[in-house]
Amino acid sequence: MAAIDVIASGREEYLSPNPDEFRRFIRDNKPRGHVDKLMSAQAAIERFVQDGHYLCFDGNWGYRGPCLLLREVIRQRKRNLWAAAGPGTGEIPILVGSGSVTRVDVGWMDPGPTVQLALREGRLKLTEWSNGGLSYRHLAGAMGVPFLPIRFLGSTDIFEHSGAKLVKDPFSGENIVLVPAINPDVALIHVHQADRFGNARVFGPGFAPFEKAASAKRVIVSTEELIEPNETRRQPGLTTIPFNVVDAVVHAPLGAYPGPMPGLYRADPEHQREFREADRSGTMESYLDKWMYSVENDQEMIDRYVMHETVLDADIKVSRLTHMRLAGTVGEAFGV
Repeated sequence: MAAIDVIASGREEYLSPNPDEFRRFIRDNKPRGHVDKLMSAQAAIERFVQDGHYLCFDGNWGYRGPCLLLREVIRQRKRNLWAAAGPGTGEIPILVGSGSVTRVDVGWMDPGPTVQLALREGRLKLTEWSNGGLSYRHLAGAMGVPFLPIRFLGSTDIFEHSGAKLVKDPFSGENIVLVPAINPDVALIHVHQADRFGNARVFGPGFAPFEKAASAKRVIVSTEELIEPNETRRQPGLTTIPFNVVDAVVHAPLGAYPGPMPGLYRADPEHQREFREADRSGTMESYLDKWMYSVENDQEMIDRYVMHETVLDADIKVSRLTHMRLAGTVGEAFGV
């Protein structure tokens, strides 16, 4: 039998894969029947996200990110988290600025001053993988294999700053890159619809919602619309993430705010400009105080800072929330 010769290795650390341990965890901790998993964001984060956990999430500020759940992580002052950001935008600087995240596996990210300062001061460790590399790591974790081969990253700067390995393929004799599987402690995913058992629907393009959910030990799904299980049974082909991998369901209208939710609402540019100014000027703590620490939950945040602040739109003052909305319900937007 031909051995796999390792030609080169990226120099950064990675969370070592252990497929057998992951299988045992799923076997011992995931109910196989229909269980009511509906709970508040506070309860879900308190129960399933612990200090030191490896956290992944699907989407970001630019597209269907689990922003409500991430704000709750910050409100509960979780610490020493290792996060996968592929791709990442505003949520990573906020998680870093709050002190919640100290390590990031990154695909693509605009680092910004908050992240750059944390790197210089040694408060943050950053490992590069590329968006595709991270997605393949989740796919390997979901498949229960220790690694997967990919035909990119080799001979790049990203390879040097990753934990990937360049090997000689025992079948063809050609060089190929291997990326290690990843099984996060918790995946946070925001969806269009879900029932109380955890069957979840994502409409439109996605990054890797199923792969991230299937590779994680625990999965928290937040949903714009809570639907009845009979609706799921009526159209089973619309299910993106099946109930058996989900641990908690959070009913979270505007759960992607201040980013957009395709078909339902736009991003809030006023909020995003406020964040960028806080990032640029070193006033992230004031931003966090306003949007996370000064309110008990996201509903209070929306009531206080979104419903009653206005923007000028075609010379008509409208609430920021009204300005954001595209459709009233998921059904209106997607005809389901």
